Amino acid sequence: MSVGVSVQPLIEMADAGIRIVLLHDRAGKLLALLPGRKMLDLSRLCQLTGRELQPVKGEDARRFFNQPGLQSETGLTQLLSLPLAIDSGYAEAEVKGYEPHTGWCFSLPHLPRHEQAVRGDFAVLPQEPREAAAGADDAAVITRAVERFTSLRVQQRLEDTLGLPGLSETMQLIVKLRSDAGAGVDDLVPVVKRDPSLSAQVMGWASSPYYAAPGKVRSIEDAIIRVLGFDLVINLALGVAMGQVLKLPEDTPRGSVSYWDQAVYTATLCEQLARHAKVEPKPRPGLAYLGGLLHNFGYLVLGHLFPPHFSRLSRYIEANPHLEQRLVEQAVLHVTREQIGGWLLDSWKLPSEVCAAVRFQQEPEHADEDERIYAQLIYLSSRLLRSRGLSDGPHTACPQGWPEALGLDEAQVNACLDDLCSSADSLAELSGMFKKRG
Repeated sequence: MSVGVSVQPLIEMADAGIRIVLLHDRAGKLLALLPGRKMLDLSRLCQLTGRELQPVKGEDARRFFNQPGLQSETGLTQLLSLPLAIDSGYAEAEVKGYEPHTGWCFSLPHLPRHEQAVRGDFAVLPQEPREAAAGADDAAVITRAVERFTSLRVQQRLEDTLGLPGLSETMQLIVKLRSDAGAGVDDLVPVVKRDPSLSAQVMGWASSPYYAAPGKVRSIEDAIIRVLGFDLVINLALGVAMGQVLKLPEDTPRGSVSYWDQAVYTATLCEQLARHAKVEPKPRPGLAYLGGLLHNFGYLVLGHLFPPHFSRLSRYIEANPHLEQRLVEQAVLHVTREQIGGWLLDSWKLPSEVCAAVRFQQEPEHADEDERIYAQLIYLSSRLLRSRGLSDGPHTACPQGWPEALGLDEAQVNACLDDLCSSADSLAELSGMFKKRG
């Protein structure tokens, strides 16, 4: 193998042999080299080196590895003269590796001799969460995680033990309307009017640039009937209610897309794709929107349940940007946002299609057949949004046969994505209204 440095699309990096991670502490920088598909275990690495290392922020990694000097053999040699930690799973013969934030690649016949390199075991294979269609199994997983990482001992009903605030009376009524196929605008308007905060929110949505209502919105009836519609008001209200139940975590992965931005982008794209889907039974756009809006709700619950461990989880996500976040959550907390989010929404009696969409969004094949389309819409939407930097997670291709499995063609999908990106500013303004309330 000859010496080489290049930049390649991240989506083509999955099978690269070695991953390089830039970390730092008060003593300076360190490079970790480990097998490409493994997870860097920060605790093990810190024990091995005797240092308090953290991964550099994603934007700092991009700035560092995009330096022109690193695009040459000389720059590569200088880079590898930094303090190194080399996982014992690394094969000594040849070095072909990459940096996941940038797609920066390098190849060498062997590593230069580095007398001060630290060698040991600090990389682990991520374990897939145990998928289960039965809610009771998820409850058992959540219970074990809560008891392992907190002082709580779950002896009563799980819902009563987690210390989660309940839904307000207004939101309980909204949930009932969402589940009532016969409910309409006449049922919704009085519920909205009885809650001043929700009324102000509805008026704000109807007047937002994204909906571009002709003329001035003068009343709740006007906002719901003429501008937003029954489905959208109920879905937006539920999204706000979920966000108000729990605070946004403070120490999130640095450089991540904000919670509400991801929620609004995903909801909007799910709804657009649902309208174009040519499958039977045809997905209901309103339920697709709500599933997208709540797809990340379990993340808020993790932050609520495990505050002492949430910072650690954030650093692990930063150190392993090539992995789906549920794999990192499984390794650090032994429960994923999908498991706990799907379970909680089900316990609050949200529509089963929405609960299944949230629970099985990463592996739609585990959802019941009549609800699978909603999980598939989130699966596809999140990967499309990642490709444009509008959602968190690794840039990965959808499996072969997507989006055809949803009755969509590539041109339709790209048109929906382009339309969303062109409206990103007005959507961000809409998500800003959620942030003020969340």
